[in-house]
Amino acid sequence: MCPKEIDGNLMRIIITNGSIKLKNNHQYINDLNVFPVPDGDTGSNMQSTMMSGVKAIESLDDATIENIGKALSRGLLMGARGNSGVILSQLFSGFAKAFSSLKTANAKEFIQGLQQGVKQAYSAVINPVEGTILTVAREAADKAEKDVTEDADITDVLKVYLEEAKMSLERTPDLLPVLKESGVVDSGGAGLIVIIEGMIDALEGDIIKEERSARRAAQKTEAQRETEIEEFGYCTEFIIQLDHEKKFNKDKLIRQLNRLGDSIVVVADEEICKVHVHTKNPGDALNIGQNYGEFANLKIENMTMQHTETLLHAPPNDGEPHMCGHEHTEYDLGPRKKFGLITVVNGDGLHDMFKEMGVNYVIDGGQTMNPSTQDFIDAVELVNADNILIIPNNKNVMLSAEHASKAIEDKNVIVLPAKTIPQGYAALTMFDANQEVEAAVEEMKELIDHVVSGEVTYAVRDTKINGFEIKKGDYLGIKEGKIITTKETRLKTTQALLDELICEDAEIITIMVGEEVDKKEVEKIREYIEKHFPEIEIEVIQGEQSIYDYLLAVE
Repeated sequence: MCPKEIDGNLMRIIITNGSIKLKNNHQYINDLNVFPVPDGDTGSNMQSTMMSGVKAIESLDDATIENIGKALSRGLLMGARGNSGVILSQLFSGFAKAFSSLKTANAKEFIQGLQQGVKQAYSAVINPVEGTILTVAREAADKAEKDVTEDADITDVLKVYLEEAKMSLERTPDLLPVLKESGVVDSGGAGLIVIIEGMIDALEGDIIKEERSARRAAQKTEAQRETEIEEFGYCTEFIIQLDHEKKFNKDKLIRQLNRLGDSIVVVADEEICKVHVHTKNPGDALNIGQNYGEFANLKIENMTMQHTETLLHAPPNDGEPHMCGHEHTEYDLGPRKKFGLITVVNGDGLHDMFKEMGVNYVIDGGQTMNPSTQDFIDAVELVNADNILIIPNNKNVMLSAEHASKAIEDKNVIVLPAKTIPQGYAALTMFDANQEVEAAVEEMKELIDHVVSGEVTYAVRDTKINGFEIKKGDYLGIKEGKIITTKETRLKTTQALLDELICEDAEIITIMVGEEVDKKEVEKIREYIEKHFPEIEIEVIQGEQSIYDYLLAVE
């Protein structure tokens, strides 16, 4: 296929094909991450972001390229996860916006979209770094604009773009020394290339199928055999009053619902959980929900018959009519407060600790589970306050949080620059709800700047970085995001890291202990600090976080 113009249907097809190719190859992109730590998730974030865009356009048959662009842009922005996902969403969102007021686009207009995507992506990053996906996209778009002739078709454009993107990717180690030292190219740029390859595949007639486990495929086939009206025929919504004796696990609930249907939305706070799912077996969904508490309200609607029996409709997540096509009324969130606090953590102990410190809503995630822009928006909706402070606790979560803050108009949403859990913890120790907003935020920022963060984890592959020859399985001591020590045992690594973190002026160290660490080792760490740094106060918290065995905050 060599189309001179691209319409809405073809745009939907090529974007979907590129996204599925990325999803099928996302682990390869994960493995390109420079840091050899277990939470390398560039590919996962990128594919999740793109598939959110696909979901927004998959049912738009015969739509104009303008309408496809609008839906794609919104789906990408709301589903963006991690820095790589946010940048990717901006590339394709800017690209899609170039087709405003168009029914179709020719090669020249298509290239203009590529250029607009680059401009929007660069503007979304405060300090753009060359040698990344930004460079690859910019150089490829410039090459397409320069070399593609007036009589070119869309396939020609993408092939010129792809060829330059591949050459640009090979040059990324020359722009980022850390890539050259580690012997890899930029993972984000590599992910973009996979998407473009999938788009070209579609134009050439190769439609890629999403790879799924045999079990998932069998379940879907069975569901298709059992129903002739819709794959998932009932819109099922309910609110659970959570039972505190039954340990609520949002991720587990989502996994259970995934086996029953799609269009799943789950939002929760300390007291309630709201669920929306399209399923053929609503009774099974209700049974799962009841494991966590009692129903406050529920509703089941046959989407084909449009027959509704409603006790309560949960609020929409984005302020727009829900895909079910019916009206929803709002749930009472209590009196409005001056301040609300939202944070992102992984681990039951850290979750409880931040709640005890006054956080209103904790988003589960941060390591390998970067929350999306929509996750932050959902959380903000559940916190009834004029001023919402978001504490990301992870540098890879910052951009999603910032984009969410820009999308909310009825509340003042401020994203604190806490890039680690120790920074977020330290900031909260200084939070004073009686202060004015500016003063409270400034005081928290000052403490973030003064805390020194450390992390202990393990290497998932052999690599060279920061002058270290690292072997798979070695333990890594990380200070402020940089590997500064590596040993064969966790204890020795932690001790060496402590030597680097604790300075003469340090007064207190907080040790957040991961789920895999035993008490005897923690006691040895305490004894080491007491012997070598007798003046410093020690606080130990059972964080129960995964991946990072120790999180250290030195103040």
